[in-house]
Amino acid sequence: MNREEKIKLLEEKRQEARMGGGEKRIEAQHKKGKLTARERIELLMDKGSFQETDAFVTHRSKDFGLEKQKFLGDGVITGYGNIDGRLVYVFSQDFTVFGGSLSEMYARKIVKIMDAAMKNGAPLIGLNDSGGARIQEGVLSLAGYADIFYRNTLASGVIPQISAIMGPCAGGAVYSPAITDFNIMVQNSSYMFVTGPNVVKTVTHEEVTSEELGGASVHSSKSGVAHFSAPNDVEAINAIRRLLSYMPQNCEELPFHCTYEPEDDELRPGLNNIVPENPNMPYDIKDVINLVADDDSFMEVHKDFAENMVVGFARLAGRSIGIVANQPAYLAGVLDINSSKKAARFVRFCDAFNIPLLVFEDVPGFLPGTDQEWNAIIVNGAKLLYAFSEATVPRITVITRKAYGGAYDVMNSKHIGADLNFAWPSAEIAVMGAKGAAEIIFRNEIKNADDPQAKWLEKEQEYNEKFANPYIAASVAYVDEVIKPEETRQKLISGFKMLENKVDNLPKKKHGNIPL
Repeated sequence: MNREEKIKLLEEKRQEARMGGGEKRIEAQHKKGKLTARERIELLMDKGSFQETDAFVTHRSKDFGLEKQKFLGDGVITGYGNIDGRLVYVFSQDFTVFGGSLSEMYARKIVKIMDAAMKNGAPLIGLNDSGGARIQEGVLSLAGYADIFYRNTLASGVIPQISAIMGPCAGGAVYSPAITDFNIMVQNSSYMFVTGPNVVKTVTHEEVTSEELGGASVHSSKSGVAHFSAPNDVEAINAIRRLLSYMPQNCEELPFHCTYEPEDDELRPGLNNIVPENPNMPYDIKDVINLVADDDSFMEVHKDFAENMVVGFARLAGRSIGIVANQPAYLAGVLDINSSKKAARFVRFCDAFNIPLLVFEDVPGFLPGTDQEWNAIIVNGAKLLYAFSEATVPRITVITRKAYGGAYDVMNSKHIGADLNFAWPSAEIAVMGAKGAAEIIFRNEIKNADDPQAKWLEKEQEYNEKFANPYIAASVAYVDEVIKPEETRQKLISGFKMLENKVDNLPKKKHGNIPL
């Protein structure tokens, strides 16, 4: 074979690898409204930057006739490239080849790219579209999954890991996305579950579809497995690109700073009228976030799950920050099991990757009830307490209204390591609301009064006058400053600027034992 023939053979093999499972299977993928694995990578990466690795890998199985069916690449595309000029590593599962099922060599390709991402300190992105383990390979495919899970765990907190579920993801395949930092699901074309509808029907006699059992709407609103839900592949990929823009390359670096216009640091008078005069009236904390943060910079995470807590990324004077906020417009912003877990995981991610934390607090306490107690609100609430206490990044809290009971402590109070604590004049910092407190403290006076109801109202007002303000907390330095709402953005920019070189070391240990 001469030089020209060798070059021609290479081109033929490259073309064969680009075709995946062939034209008919590509057409079938498109008919489902899904992009191919290669098309997804082209959209994700900066144009012309993707460099493929292991394009000519094939499986080594000789059982069940598989030796007669070989496709270059073996069902997964791996490589590296740039997103907004920054190095990232990616694998994209190809459903047109054996339904995207994972084999020994397929897993080796992913493991190889994961190892490279760790060595070079760059984010890892997995585009999942797979029917699960390749059954014909038995334990070899199971071993491949375990190799991937192990590396996901080692990479956790070292490099950002993002998973997009763009088709089926079932059985053991779900555990790799579960370990990664963020999961994005595509509506009506992706699903995740440990056991599928047929097994569920056999064991529990429940009739359920794949979508009802583990679709994007279920996991983004009920289980919280999905952090984002996108209408199609294109929007899912756009979400990945935007999400990465708030993160550093790895745990040793700081997030990228965007340019911004200093004139944006003016007072924000719109903040003065957001909190209602009536302390029992709701308002939308997102209105506060959007007025404080740089324009159009807030990217909410877990939008449809545990809506009494709002978490997400934003920019403040061009700097990435993580925001955790009680939502008075939903369940009065109360802390419960799901909202505690949601916020705790977000806090730990931000702390792992040097993203400062901003907390907006308006919390009446923890949600009471047997459902919460029997499902371990004690342990789950402690997760958020632990996450904040452990965080060493710059941390600032703004109390907009209620800060009651143990929830005051948990929501990044001064006592668990917050660096700056601001309060608006509308802040109420107390053990509980005035009505319940008056009933306990002044029980005998109320019971023995000629008009118990009038006495109760009188004592409620007395308690309100004493505690429905931020000045007692300020007098003992638990609040650093009481500020006008319109000053909030300026105070935060100044505060985070002051804290940018903060160093806070935890006691030497192997690792803590978070209440999982």
